[in-house]
This record gives sequence, C-alpha cells and structure tokens, in this order.
Amino acid sequence: MRILKVVGLVGLQGAGKTEVAKVALSLGIPCIRMGEVVLTEIRKRGLEINEENVGKVANELREKGGKGIVARLCLPLIREKLEEKGMVVVDGIRAMEEVEELRKAFGKDVVIVGIWASPSLRYSRIASRRREDDAEDYEGFIRKEKRELEWGVGNALSLADFLLINEGTLEELREKAMEFFRRLMRDEGLGRS
Repeated sequence: MRILKVVGLVGLQGAGKTEVAKVALSLGIPCIRMGEVVLTEIRKRGLEINEENVGKVANELREKGGKGIVARLCLPLIREKLEEKGMVVVDGIRAMEEVEELRKAFGKDVVIVGIWASPSLRYSRIASRRREDDAEDYEGFIRKEKRELEWGVGNALSLADFLLINEGTLEELREKAMEFFRRLMRDEGLGRS
C-alpha cells in the first residue's frame, strides 16, 4: 500500500485535537497520541500522572533531546501504522521542531491541521473533562498554556496547512473533521466519499 499521509494535529489544551483524532479512528485511520511518550516515561519513573509531572518530564525530555524529541520517539510507531493503513493521525504536536521531524521522515506526505478555540472556551472544556493530565484550576491552566507556548505550539499552529475553528458544539467539530478526512482520503484516491 502506498504511503498516503501523516496528519499532525496541533492546538492548545482543550482545542479539540482528541475529538478530531476520534473522528479519524471512526474512519479506520490509526491515531498516535504524542503525549503517550511522556506518560510512558512518567510511569517508568513511578511518578503520579498529573499536570505538574507531565510538564516536568516533558521539559526534561526536551532539554536532553531537543524540542523535536517526542516526535522522534514516535517515528517507529508512525511508520508501523503507515505500513498497515496508509494514513495515520499524530495527535498533540507542540513545536515546529516536531513538525520538522515529521517532514524530515515523511516529506510531502505530512499535513498539519491546526485546531483553534478561544482560551475561555478551552478552559471550560478542561474544567469539565477532568483528564488525569489536565490542570486542576485556572492557574494551572495558564501555567500549562505558558509552558506549551514556550515549547512553540503557537508557531506550529500558525503555520498549519489547514485550520479547524472549534467555537461551536462538539457535533459541529466532528462534522468539520469528518469532511476534512473524507476530502483528504478522496484526494488520495481511497474512494470514500
């Protein structure tokens, strides 16, 4: 099977990246969550998974291996999924260096999709979903925003190939994501419409 696309998802916390990834999964496209690399490292160290430890370990990985390290660590799994399915979604890009790692490995077959929502809406989503690596309060939310912006997520988002605005309902985001993936698959000759 010809390698078709690596679809990288970038956006700040609560923007809707994981929901877009779920739409891809519903279409049979495998998804790799980049943050899983950090969570695996936290588990290896025997630490509790929380926002503070995620930030600390992610910073340490980037200090030792550079800002593209998380993407580099994901490359073997991305290659494996591409061989199986011909397309893969990479959820959670946080820096241009990660985009560069993907482009170095897969060239023009990389498509970056930005997902954007306003900070107040994203915070309300974070406060209601309560994922184990989410901030516990508004101060933690802002602390995580600053950390991810320092990593370069804003640069990666501003240079995305496509942008999905997520200011409406979950169903509206799912419809936008479904349309995007169907168009992408049609463009690549998979014949789904």
